[in-house]
Amino acid sequence: MTLAPPRYAFEDRLDQWIDRRATEPVYLDEENGMWRLLDHASVSRVLSDPGAFSSDFSGLAPVQEDFEAFRSGMFLTMDPPNHRKLRTLVSQAFTPRTVAGLEPRIWEITEQLLDGVAGKDRVDIVDELAYPLPILVIAELLGIPAQDRELFEKWAKVLFSGDQLTESSTMAEIEAALELIAPTIREMNEYVLAHIRHHRANPSDGLTSKLIRASVDGESLTDQEIVGFVALLLVAGHITTTALIGNATISFDRHPEVSAALRADPSRIPVALEEVLRCLPPFNELGRRTTAEVELGGRAIPANSIIMANIASANRDPKVFADPERFDFARTPNPHLTFGHGIHFCLGTPLARMEGRIAFEALHRRYSGFSVARDEPVEFQNPAMIVSVRKLPLDVEPR
Repeated sequence: MTLAPPRYAFEDRLDQWIDRRATEPVYLDEENGMWRLLDHASVSRVLSDPGAFSSDFSGLAPVQEDFEAFRSGMFLTMDPPNHRKLRTLVSQAFTPRTVAGLEPRIWEITEQLLDGVAGKDRVDIVDELAYPLPILVIAELLGIPAQDRELFEKWAKVLFSGDQLTESSTMAEIEAALELIAPTIREMNEYVLAHIRHHRANPSDGLTSKLIRASVDGESLTDQEIVGFVALLLVAGHITTTALIGNATISFDRHPEVSAALRADPSRIPVALEEVLRCLPPFNELGRRTTAEVELGGRAIPANSIIMANIASANRDPKVFADPERFDFARTPNPHLTFGHGIHFCLGTPLARMEGRIAFEALHRRYSGFSVARDEPVEFQNPAMIVSVRKLPLDVEPR
């Protein structure tokens, strides 16, 4: 049986969001008790104004004891001034220079991984490259043993599976899901805390030791604050690159002319990957809480309301993007919101972009062609958690 080109389940839901955006870009989702924003202007405003739209859901979201251990270092869920302090400290260690210096090693790891499947004419791009590449890079960056990568993979599978959750999941269902993954969170916390204590006793030039040494106005990061950031890097920091490589592979498979153009001119890969990020953002929505009554899209939204800023729909707003439904691999400028906007703009963006670029430069250099296998199914993650693939078999043609 020959299968059609793979299509993400979320794309059907995206079509519904796009249709609704034309008439009601800001609306109250009464069933789920939250407001949804679908246009680029509203989403940009919400992400860039932490005073009016808070990232702190204390008192509104379910509380799980083991998750609370990470909160002190999770600046994604913080507002100023705490956010500014934590991000400033972390930024001292996770600098653009640090990331740029990783390029030779990322190339080396990529080539080693592809050497491991040399001679094969079918390769699962997730198992062989998209997953291990960012994990190995981050493990080395943090000074964590690479042999523990299977442990990280287990954690990520637990945290991002969430197959029982949907866009309409109730608070009770979310609480039940949190309880299921609590043992994994506890294991992560203990592992990372032991790792930090080891580096306090045995300083090095690695990122963990740099985090320990970072200080602003005499203040340093506590061990628990470092745990939150390290855990964020280990899990979220690799799963987004995995998603980017898988989503790009599917996008290029849908548009064979793109792969041909990128193979002929690899310098076009970075711009092409930005279009992948626009069309298939790993996370469809980002949540915020209103701190006071506010008007958006002509609607009065009460204080303490939950708002879901829809990245996927905003990235296809015709007021910002010409012919937004077309995959234009040369689109510039491309002001997509996939990496966020404002103070919470993703700190790992340069690393994800570099890893994606190197992965496809290496693939196009090594193979004269590659395409998604049509006689074997693609396995997708739950789109309510992340837009990504679990299994992606490729037919490859070595040069």
